[in-house]
Amino acid sequence: VQLQAFGGGLVQAGGSLRLSCAASGRTFSRYGMGWFRQTPRKEREFVAAISGSGDSTYYADFVKGRFTISRDNAKNTMYLQMNSMKTEDTAVYYCAFSIWYSGSASRVHYDYWGQGTLVTVSS
Repeated sequence: VQLQAFGGGLVQAGGSLRLSCAASGRTFSRYGMGWFRQTPRKEREFVAAISGSGDSTYYADFVKGRFTISRDNAKNTMYLQMNSMKTEDTAVYYCAFSIWYSGSASRVHYDYWGQGTLVTVSS
């Protein structure tokens, strides 16, 4: 499986950004996926996850009500819509693919990772 994350960039606090993750190599709709983020001061942390069908979504408490995860199985692409962004959302965002788990917040449950895309939120 190959994952490519893109859409990062610079945004002002309160603004919005949408990340995309394009996948190839397996039947996309059968597998759960997620977004994680990492800064130099923190370990990689869970942001959001989505089931293979897209019917179930899961969020870290710090993004609930602000971020929305979704997927388009016809396009083999997952998205993360980020609204009302805060400076503390600044991080490298990674998309991940799990063969066995759906909706997991544990990074050890994910088998494949994208290269990361940098999101910077300015004050």
